[in-house]
Amino acid sequence: MNKRTIVIAVLLLGAAAAFAQPHRSEAAVRALMEDPSRAGNNTNSYEFHEIKDTKPPKGYKPFYISHYGRHGSRSNWGGKAYEDLIATLEEGQRMGILTPGGDSLLVAARRVLASYDGMDGRLSQRGVREHTAIAERMFKRYPEVFKGDRKVRAFGSTVQRCLISMNAFTTSLTRQNPKLYFYLDTGEKFMDYLDNEHGWQQKAAPAMRPAMEAVRSLPDDTLGVLSRIFTDVPKSRTFVKSARSLTENLWNTAIISEDFDIEDNLFRFLPFDALYKRWAQSNIMLYTGHCNSVEAGDSRVPMAKSCVEDIVAKADECIATGAYCADLRFGHDYPLMALVSYLGIEGVGDRIPADQICDKWLGFWNIPMASNLQIIFYRNKSGDVLVKFLYQEQEKLLRGLEPDYGPYYKWEKVKANLEGYKR
Repeated sequence: MNKRTIVIAVLLLGAAAAFAQPHRSEAAVRALMEDPSRAGNNTNSYEFHEIKDTKPPKGYKPFYISHYGRHGSRSNWGGKAYEDLIATLEEGQRMGILTPGGDSLLVAARRVLASYDGMDGRLSQRGVREHTAIAERMFKRYPEVFKGDRKVRAFGSTVQRCLISMNAFTTSLTRQNPKLYFYLDTGEKFMDYLDNEHGWQQKAAPAMRPAMEAVRSLPDDTLGVLSRIFTDVPKSRTFVKSARSLTENLWNTAIISEDFDIEDNLFRFLPFDALYKRWAQSNIMLYTGHCNSVEAGDSRVPMAKSCVEDIVAKADECIATGAYCADLRFGHDYPLMALVSYLGIEGVGDRIPADQICDKWLGFWNIPMASNLQIIFYRNKSGDVLVKFLYQEQEKLLRGLEPDYGPYYKWEKVKANLEGYKR
């Protein structure tokens, strides 16, 4: 029995009573049992899934790509959770009551702390690889776009992790075609459309309250963590004053470990109900704070207007002049969620009431590290322009807008419907 099988078996036991408890999302339970590292939602490393392409109508060929990519896997903020977890485990080790699993947890927690190295929000090498791979797949999927001595524009958030992501992406394209010319830029001028959060998450707190109250009724077996780490639970209580605090420290260490290429799944130390509850809280906060929420979306989503206007302006310029074959933007998760909600990208941009969020919107699919929107432009000899939308490299439709062929839309039709997210 391999490690993955053992992890799933343990989670199945923990989740067996899930549907006798207050409501849980069946889709989320299945996905989290399959891979508990998804529980971190926007800290989940990028998951690539097989690409399926619908052929465009006869005579249409791709000629331009408009893109917005979130930075790749990164460190989280603050090392206190790791330090406190390590201190607790070291005390258990000193007293001789760590389980074999507790010993491995201590080793992994030390690796997380060393990888963090006091640097908040730093792109990890996994993040570099994520963008390198996405760029390579983009090139091989649409070689006609990048053929010859074409020009590419790339704009990055002033934040380091975005700039290193941009570097990884453009370097990967260069390896595919050394003739490409890149116009690269960053600066405060571009932050209005690359990072348009403006402290909105704090303002959205009242809208989250009803859904978060419902999550609070879910079970939370924080005491179960002790038995997975310590051989003598009563003895551990002499120095573990709060099982909840220990669980939170473990959670904060587990959600970031994969981003540092630490494959020892630390979520196995969390009983399933403790894992699910924290996933649900994170999921509700992300969606209500930055997506097309019934309760808050009408205030949050329009903040993406500047990015939509930039996409339209640059696309129309390139349609008219052919000056650039691609416009690449490198930013952050919150603005990307608002952007795809504005555009009405199916699944991630759906309009959902608070009591249905966890059933219909799963953050580990919708906003992992290196999340990306790609708008692919096609043209025929008559000059008619079609577009299709890719999210996480998968074909997507637009909510409330009928496509003209398969996943393809007339560009002018899309522009005319840019206010459609309000419906």
